[in-house]
Amino acid sequence: MEFTLSVAMCPLPELTALARAAEEAGFAAIALPDSLFYSEHVAADYPYTPDGERMWTEETPWTDPLVAAAAMGAVTERLRFYTSVLKLGPRNPLLLARQVASVAALTGDRFGLGVGIGWTPEEFEWCGAPFERRGARVDEAIDVLRLVLGGGMVEHHGEFFDFGRLRMSPAPGRPVPIYVGGHTERALRRAASRGDGWSSAMMRISELRTTIARLAELRAEFGREAEPFEIQAVCVDRFGADGYREQAAAGVTDAIVVPWVLDGHGFDADLAVKRDSLERFAEQVIRPLAAG
Repeated sequence: MEFTLSVAMCPLPELTALARAAEEAGFAAIALPDSLFYSEHVAADYPYTPDGERMWTEETPWTDPLVAAAAMGAVTERLRFYTSVLKLGPRNPLLLARQVASVAALTGDRFGLGVGIGWTPEEFEWCGAPFERRGARVDEAIDVLRLVLGGGMVEHHGEFFDFGRLRMSPAPGRPVPIYVGGHTERALRRAASRGDGWSSAMMRISELRTTIARLAELRAEFGREAEPFEIQAVCVDRFGADGYREQAAAGVTDAIVVPWVLDGHGFDADLAVKRDSLERFAEQVIRPLAAG
């Protein structure tokens, strides 16, 4: 099992320092959240809280995750970065492919793209994308991203996106992994058929076991059971070295954690507090598990 640090809702000036500290502590990756903007009123409930309310306010700091990955990549050597997850629905995949290829080049191919549809109609409509048929549109957008990021002269003529022969250079040195988020059956089918992995929001271990088993069934249905597949999980009820061993036994390959929150501190804790929590997590979890 690998460990990924989530930097959700951290002040932007802390990001490069946290990246360096995470690399020194032995983390494998940084998970970068995505929020386009905070709309005062939303026409849908947030799907990952019991009451449908957002976990952040209009003052919560966010940065574009691809910009953040490039900045953090410049101050690290081996740490990987992936979005968890980027809202693909409101975005144009051709423009996004240009950004992803640039980040891959600037980080030495240490970038992975985690994608979801997006949940708020305002983000679609105000960015010029239709909210209707968003799932089918995202499916095609993933296909466009793989096509363009694969390199060479390509063209695409689909239902939602249409372009003639073009090439983006440089292409990534190796394929950019695409991870798919979401808990619905449609999202799981998307991950199993099109993804290099699946990324969870907050889930209990019992829910993770059920979901991972369903993903295995779907991957077999699509003839992809022999291909590598990552399970990136935010588990809310199994912690400590033994808890992460239990997650690994359930099929989790990458545990996404926020050590200072596990220590009882807020997302806005001082940087020194966060560094201490990173080192404590490494001492109590990462190194013992690595030693067997």
